[in-house]
Amino acid sequence: MKRILDGMQKTMMAVKPPRYTALEGLHQAETASPFKILIGTVLSARTRDENTTKAVKGLFKVYNTPQKLANAKAKDVEKIIKSVGFYHVKSRRIIEVANIILTKYHGKVPADIDKLVEIPGVGRKTANCVLVYAFEKPAIPVDTHVHRISNRLGLVDTKTPEETEMELRKKVPKKYWLPINNTFVMYGQNICKPISPMCSVCKIRNSCNYFKTKNAS
Repeated sequence: MKRILDGMQKTMMAVKPPRYTALEGLHQAETASPFKILIGTVLSARTRDENTTKAVKGLFKVYNTPQKLANAKAKDVEKIIKSVGFYHVKSRRIIEVANIILTKYHGKVPADIDKLVEIPGVGRKTANCVLVYAFEKPAIPVDTHVHRISNRLGLVDTKTPEETEMELRKKVPKKYWLPINNTFVMYGQNICKPISPMCSVCKIRNSCNYFKTKNAS
């Protein structure tokens, strides 16, 4: 896995300077908190990183604690997070999440996947993102990019992101779990795209099943 991660980083350095995902940007911020990571992850679903970043910056200028967000009105939150997909639904969802964090967990986001997935709107990917970006606990959040690239490389042969997570957990040493999401997502956004992947510049293409199959046909 180290060779794959290093190869991805070298490819991105050669093509364009690598950038953080929205969640890694939140993680690196001085004002980062588990609550902000959780809300940011909920907002990031089906949304481009730049739109997520815009929304979370605006949101946390006004509602930067569970208590403030829990007491917010959905229509006011909608105006701020309009750049993200499904903002009508997400505005109500993040207010509900804030209420749960405030009342059930006394304002502190749990660092436990079983407790996280009990929160409405928090699936395994979101929960794993919170573990990685908020608590730096080894986990493998699998979105469409991680799922696609893992299958293209031949690391797994799976049909769903959930299956991909379980297979990667078996095959990848835990010491490499933390950087997988950020690196694979950046690679999927910039190099190994869903359509017309940039195989010609990829420094790990000779180890990629997708590349070998494409060039064999």
